[in-house]
Amino acid sequence: MHDDDKSLFEKEMLGVKPISRGDHIGLAPKDANSNSEARRAAAEAELAEDLNYLSSESVELVEPHDVLSYKKAGVQDGVFKQLRQGKYDIQSVLDLHKKRFIAARSEVFDFIRTSHRIGLRTLLVLHGRGEHAQPVPALLKSYCAKWLKEMPEVLAYHSAQRHHGSTGALYVLLRKNDEQKRENFERHAKR
Repeated sequence: MHDDDKSLFEKEMLGVKPISRGDHIGLAPKDANSNSEARRAAAEAELAEDLNYLSSESVELVEPHDVLSYKKAGVQDGVFKQLRQGKYDIQSVLDLHKKRFIAARSEVFDFIRTSHRIGLRTLLVLHGRGEHAQPVPALLKSYCAKWLKEMPEVLAYHSAQRHHGSTGALYVLLRKNDEQKRENFERHAKR
């Protein structure tokens, strides 16, 4: 320290005494309501994370250019063929390019759940091929295939047509939500 700095420091510290071990400095009590609100918000955030049941454990790896295809029992062949050929209007798109694993897992979960809740039926998930992904190629593509199978809202998926991303994207077909089922029942019950 230069002499000027030292004298300035000593001048500023004049009258300051060190805290002895016996001295205790108490903090003002926090407002009980704000503390409980903070705890409740933290618990809700933790619960929301726990609701994401998508697996983060091992996955069967696919190759970057593999065609992915999945259909639950009960999905009509004609409906699946239309999906596979990209004949349904895409109602929403999720782009996972450059996303890290944890963020992608969360976004897939939220995207599918939200889309189903608001009544969307056909989606496009852009996961990329992952040809240059390190250390494992096509890791995100592999997990997308696994995650979509784990979600009860998903009836089927298939790799997209070339103009929608080919093997770097998936067409996803969702089941009807409760409101859509009720409307469909009412429409057909009147006949």
